[in-house]
Amino acid sequence: MPAYVIVGVDVLDHETALAYAAPAQQSILSHGGRYLVAGPTSDAVEGAWDFSRLLIIEFPDLDRAREWYDSPEYRRAREIRKDAARVRMLFAEGTPPEGFTLPS
Repeated sequence: MPAYVIVGVDVLDHETALAYAAPAQQSILSHGGRYLVAGPTSDAVEGAWDFSRLLIIEFPDLDRAREWYDSPEYRRAREIRKDAARVRMLFAEGTPPEGFTLPS
């Protein structure tokens, strides 16, 4: 079942954030991830979305997303990013191929 990494970002240091972007992207791709959304936060329809950039990354499953996050490659990228951006991240499992059903 697919899993998603949903990230809200506020960039504090653009130069350092650019240095982070290449190794972060390579680590995502090498762990089977793919970007579904990557760009500025659009107009909020409901609630507060208090970050400037939104990313949604799909992985084949939750185990692969966790492996990516804990990988040496991404740990190095996070070290580059640590003072360059404020990040909020969560993992979410997708729905099975047969679709979404409400719990009974």
